[in-house]
Amino acid sequence: MSKKLKILFMGTPDFAVASLASIVKANYEVVGVVTAPDKPAGRGRKLKSSAVKEFAVLQGLKVLQPTNLKSETFIEEIRLLDPNLFVVVAFRMLPKVVWEFPEFGTFNLHASLLPDYRGAAPINWVIINGEQKTGVTTFFINEKIDCGEIILNKEVAIGTHENLGQLHDKLMEVGSLLVIETLQLIEQGSLKTKKQPEVSINKAAPKIFTETCRINWQRSITELYNFIRGLNPFPGAWTMLESNEGKPMKVKLFDVEIFLEKHTQPIGSICLEDKIMRIYAEEGYFQVNSLQIEGKKKMQTQELLNGFKFQEGSRFL
Repeated sequence: MSKKLKILFMGTPDFAVASLASIVKANYEVVGVVTAPDKPAGRGRKLKSSAVKEFAVLQGLKVLQPTNLKSETFIEEIRLLDPNLFVVVAFRMLPKVVWEFPEFGTFNLHASLLPDYRGAAPINWVIINGEQKTGVTTFFINEKIDCGEIILNKEVAIGTHENLGQLHDKLMEVGSLLVIETLQLIEQGSLKTKKQPEVSINKAAPKIFTETCRINWQRSITELYNFIRGLNPFPGAWTMLESNEGKPMKVKLFDVEIFLEKHTQPIGSICLEDKIMRIYAEEGYFQVNSLQIEGKKKMQTQELLNGFKFQEGSRFL
């Protein structure tokens, strides 16, 4: 006998929208959606809703935006909705009083092949570390972050030149299908879970901070290439431009191509020729196709070079 699922969905960014859309499309009952409170954004600092909220409102779903997940008010709101399963995709850490509430448990979609790359930024780190494969995993939440029993996983290949944005979108779609497969298993009562190993995992995925994104030009060109594409398009790998005039300027690099060849140019030095920018690294150089100079918008290199002049002898630090 199949179980009647009453789902409370929790998520915030675009990555979570695909899973919620798949749940709605599959005609599961969604009793409510929990997402982050609206936040000021842009120059006007107007309140902006999360991507999940915008989708949920269009679907006519009830939306909850608690500031405190342990508050009695929020817990009571959950009780009134009477869900029997929580589905979590790209949301913040839940207190035990929340994740242990539903009859059928709380499962999370994580964008890696657990137990590898537990943490806040798995998609960034698999590319930065030069992995050739990753995937998505559904697992039941417990007290430890990303350590609960695994329900399902699906492997995904990483292209040699694939960047963060491209892999994000691929995992988002594969993950949304895995969520539906997981719901079907729970619905049918045919669930078999697998415990994760207790040992510490070397492949971690800690949160990305501004300082994390600084380019170290002393690393190999392959490591640098993985680093830049693992932060493209957001938040962007950055470096400092040193010139003979003025103070160093922060520059973000986005779309780059890698060329392996021997050269005698100083590491970090810049070569400009026919509106093409090259940056030299150990074992080769990068051709920079898009970048963002401090105080300017992101643009194609050719567009930037139409109005911005690099001083002779400029280099990246």
